[in-house]
Amino acid sequence: GKVTGDTLVYSMDLLKEHQIDGFVFGPLNKQAFKRGGYHVEDEHELFAQCLDWMDKPRGILNVMNKLWTFRVTTHIPFKEVPKYITKENVLKTIDLTYQTMKRAGYDNPRIALAALNPHCGEGGLCGTEEIDILKPVVESLQAQGKDIVGPVSADTIFMHAFRGEYDAVVTLYHDQGQIATKLLAFDEGVTVAGGLPYAITTPEHGTAFDIAGKGIAKTSSFAHAIRLAAQMSGWRGEEA
Repeated sequence: GKVTGDTLVYSMDLLKEHQIDGFVFGPLNKQAFKRGGYHVEDEHELFAQCLDWMDKPRGILNVMNKLWTFRVTTHIPFKEVPKYITKENVLKTIDLTYQTMKRAGYDNPRIALAALNPHCGEGGLCGTEEIDILKPVVESLQAQGKDIVGPVSADTIFMHAFRGEYDAVVTLYHDQGQIATKLLAFDEGVTVAGGLPYAITTPEHGTAFDIAGKGIAKTSSFAHAIRLAAQMSGWRGEEA
């Protein structure tokens, strides 16, 4: 765990010294990471600390089969989700998605915003967040020329996304997006450190200690992570 943290700090130093444009790191074990002396929530908090980026917009995006996903809330109890669904938080999330995707070569990415309530709230009969918060945000961004639609009912949004109608989906809570994307391509996913001034990616899967040394690990997620980091660093060859 200490070697893992030390290596990440060294990589960040190389970034700040402009010796590299980005890096890809392998899955890490958070328990070992913390036992090694790195008492932060996760490696992404470490990155923000190293770059003095703690108070600036940042977040973790997931990319699977060219579909980007990001969420307004992350690791919080489900009962607390609605209070975090504010116009400010939704706007920040969508803006961070746009900015990160532009680094990856998208001029004006097609983004869909998921609804919070069943059937988009049934016109206010089953919740009003869609009317009071989500629709006004979408309309304000459309007025700026951004290619965004929504809110789209969460039970159909990924059907459209998997058909290639969107480049990205912004969800409102963890499982709203993670279940769909992991069903689509569990072995292909890439995690992107969004909002940072450098390209930092990693495979979305975990350490998989249970299969270590067996020669059966799949490498496609790591290959996608490398391509995407290169793409975010300015490479405009084959898309990730």
